[in-house]
Amino acid sequence: MLFLRSVLFHIVFYVNLMTLQILWLPGLLMKRQASMQLGRVWGRTSLFWLEKIVGLKFEFRGLENIPKGPIIVACKHQSMWETFVLPLHSPDFSYILKRELVFIPFFGWYLMGAEQVGIDRAKGGKLLPQLIEKTKALFAEGRQLFIFPEGTRRPAGAPPLYKFGVAHLYRETGAACLPVALNSGLFWARRAWIVRPGTVVIEYLPPIPAGLAPREFFQRMQDTIEAASDRLIEEAVARDPSLAAVVERGRKADEATAES
Repeated sequence: MLFLRSVLFHIVFYVNLMTLQILWLPGLLMKRQASMQLGRVWGRTSLFWLEKIVGLKFEFRGLENIPKGPIIVACKHQSMWETFVLPLHSPDFSYILKRELVFIPFFGWYLMGAEQVGIDRAKGGKLLPQLIEKTKALFAEGRQLFIFPEGTRRPAGAPPLYKFGVAHLYRETGAACLPVALNSGLFWARRAWIVRPGTVVIEYLPPIPAGLAPREFFQRMQDTIEAASDRLIEEAVARDPSLAAVVERGRKADEATAES
């Protein structure tokens, strides 16, 4: 039954996305807020179908910690779930995302319409000066920057693998940082077809103020996000002990990847 529900959800999820993109085409002729609004509608409808089809609910914590105006939003990344949920609480945002997404028909058009920041990850540190300038420009417009400091989705329970680039952005832009923890990988893991019922919790933690030394900031950000994410995972496992197997599989998969 779980497999069939997951199959049905994925069908509805992508049909919903495609339908919204077609209906929203006139928005591409408008300002970026029109494309951003599409992202929020997609997020809300996706949460609706997740709950109705597979029984996956959600809980937002710490919304009072989200400031207005420019800030680096550094989020734990375990699932596709957070990519469409983060925009729900930011009126004007920009993601740092892999450039290949921009070339996807329809979807990529809206990314460009919303003025998202696409990067070629193969260039590594060579992109940093350009990325810093783009970030300063969007902060000058009052926008918020979403970034996944680990660069890609990591299994729930896997050890952290944060990249130092976020510390360079923090230092060069003089912006504060909003750490975000979650447990989404327990229910909708990377490259997994099965979506499990339960409750995804995303928690916005107290902002880290601007002005810290880069390495001090980097360690504080990582420790803050990891401690809170571990706590959310432990809470979920306490409610549903079967999720402990998901954590163990994630840990072993990460170990196998590291050894290969």
